[in-house]
Amino acid sequence: MARHLITSALPYINGIKHLGNMVGSMLPADVYSRYLRQRGHDVLYICATDEHGTPAELAAKEAGVPVAEFCAQAHDAQKAIYDGFQLAFDHFGRSSSPQNREITQEIARELKANGFIEERAIRQVYSNTDGRFLPDRYIVGTCPHCGYDKARGDQCENCTRVLDPTDLINPRSAISGSSDLEVRETKHLFLLQSKLAGEVESWLDERADNWPVLASSIARKWLTEGLHDRAITRDLDWGVPVPADTWPELAAENKVFYVWFDAPIEYIGSTKEWSDQDPDHRDWRSWWWKSEGDVHYTQFMGKDNVPFHSIMFPATQLGTRSPWKRVDVIKAFNWLNYYGSKFSTSQRRGVFTHDALEILPADYWRYFMMANAPESDDTSFTWEHFTATVNKDLADTLGNFVNRVLSFSRKRFGDAVPAGRAAGEAEAKLGEEIARLLAEYEGHMETIQFRKAAAALRALWSAGNSYLEEKAPWLEIKTDEEGAALTLRTAMNLIHLYAVISEPFIPASAKAMRDAFALTDDTARWVTAEEAKALASVPAGTAFTVPPVLFAKITDEDLAAYRERFGGGDPAAA
Repeated sequence: MARHLITSALPYINGIKHLGNMVGSMLPADVYSRYLRQRGHDVLYICATDEHGTPAELAAKEAGVPVAEFCAQAHDAQKAIYDGFQLAFDHFGRSSSPQNREITQEIARELKANGFIEERAIRQVYSNTDGRFLPDRYIVGTCPHCGYDKARGDQCENCTRVLDPTDLINPRSAISGSSDLEVRETKHLFLLQSKLAGEVESWLDERADNWPVLASSIARKWLTEGLHDRAITRDLDWGVPVPADTWPELAAENKVFYVWFDAPIEYIGSTKEWSDQDPDHRDWRSWWWKSEGDVHYTQFMGKDNVPFHSIMFPATQLGTRSPWKRVDVIKAFNWLNYYGSKFSTSQRRGVFTHDALEILPADYWRYFMMANAPESDDTSFTWEHFTATVNKDLADTLGNFVNRVLSFSRKRFGDAVPAGRAAGEAEAKLGEEIARLLAEYEGHMETIQFRKAAAALRALWSAGNSYLEEKAPWLEIKTDEEGAALTLRTAMNLIHLYAVISEPFIPASAKAMRDAFALTDDTARWVTAEEAKALASVPAGTAFTVPPVLFAKITDEDLAAYRERFGGGDPAAA
C-alpha cells in the first residue's frame, strides 16, 4: 500500500464551471482517486475554490454583494454541483481560509529570509476613471502574440502565453471599460525566480521524464524561455494580505499576494483545513513535509495551468528551504471544445455543469468525458457524439446486458442465482479474456491514460455480451436447463465484476449493479486477476433483484431538444 496525495486545479469562484473545466482537472482526479482507493492505497484527494484575485472582485461587483459573501455563496453552489457529479474529495476547501492565509504569509517570510523576495518600485497601469492601480486581470486588450482581443493582463486565454499588462495592445479597464489609463510608479514584492532557475531545472530534470508528454513539454518550453522575476503582490481589496510584521509599508497600502502565488499554496492550506477538523487523527504535515513519510503526489490540470504548477510553485517551495513535498507527476489536459469552439465561462458558450446534471444523471457525463478525454489533443463535444456514446456504450453494451441477464434469470429460475453445472470450456475461455482485459485496464489506469482505460473497460463489457450471444441462454434453456443456468450464473458474476471495476468511471451505476446482489459485506474492493478469471464472486443461491434501467437511451427528440437549448452547430458537419 502506498500513500497518494492528489490535487486538481482549483476552480475559480466566479461562476459555475463548464464541462471543459470538469474534464481537465476534477473529474480525472476523482476517477484516479477512486481507483487507487479500491486498490487499497491510502489516498488524500484535495481541492478548493480559488477565491482571490480579480475574478472574485469583479463577479461580486456584478452581483452587487460584498466579495466575502459572494465567495461563500459561490463555494457552496459549486460544492453542491461537484457532489452531484459524485466527486469524492477528502476535502474541498477555500483559498480564503485562515489556514491558507497563515501558510502563505509564512512561506513569504521564509522566501524573504532566504533572499528570494525583494521589494521593487515598478511602473504600473493606473486608471484615472476608476481612481486606482489596476492589477493585471483588471486590464484587458489585444494579445500581441495571437491577436485575441479579450486577452487579460496576466495571460491570454486563447494562446495561453503569460503576459504583463503593459504587453497588451489597446488596453482598457475591466472595471469601467475606460481607456483613460496611464503608467505610474508603485512598489510590489517580487519572487526572484531567476535566482532559483538552476534549482528548478535540476528538479524538473528529475521529474519530467515521468510526466505525460503534454505537461513535460510545456514545462520545458517555459524553462527554456528563461525564468524571470515575477511580481507576487497586487493592489486589491480581497486576498491574502502582505504581513505587516515583515513589510509594514506595503501592508499599509493594503497590498495582497498575487492569486497565483497563494492559490497553489491552498493545496497545503486545504489539507490543513481537513486536518484541523479532526486534529487527533489527522496530520497535514505527514502529507506535505517530506521527512514525515513516503507520499506520491499527482496533480491534475488543464494545459494553461502547467507553467504555474511546474515552475512557479516548485520555485516557491524550493526557495523556502523547507522540506515541502513537491509534485511527482503532473497530468495535463488539452481543451474540450464545443462544436469546434472553446467552452467559455465568461461568454456562456457550451454545456455547464449545473445544466448537465439537470438533464441527465452524472454517470452519463462522467463516462463520456473520460472516454473522450482531451489527453493527446483537443477534442470536441457535440450532442451527436455524446448521444451515440451513451446509447452504444452505456445503454446497449452495459445497461442492456445487466437488464436482460437479471430479468431472464428471474423469469426462468426465480430470485436467486441459479447453480447449473460446473464451468466449461466457454467459461474458461471467457475467464482468460477477462483477466487479460482487466490487466490492460489496470495498466492504463496506473499510467493515468484515461481514454485507453475507458476503451479497455468497454472491451470488458463487450466480452460479456459476446459470451452471452455465443451461449444464447434463451435458446439453451429449451434443451439444456443446467447449461442455461451456468450461463446466467457466469453472466451474473460478470455483472458484479463490472460493478467493481466500473466504479471509478460510473460510481452510481456501479453501486446499483453491486446492490442487485444480496452479498454480505460486499464492497467495491478491487479484484485480482485470479478472482476475475474464476468468475465466482457471486455464488449460486445468492438472492438478487433487477435494478431499474441503468441507462435510458437518448432519443432523437431528446437530441433535438438539447441542440435547440444549447446550440449545436451544423449537424451535417458534426
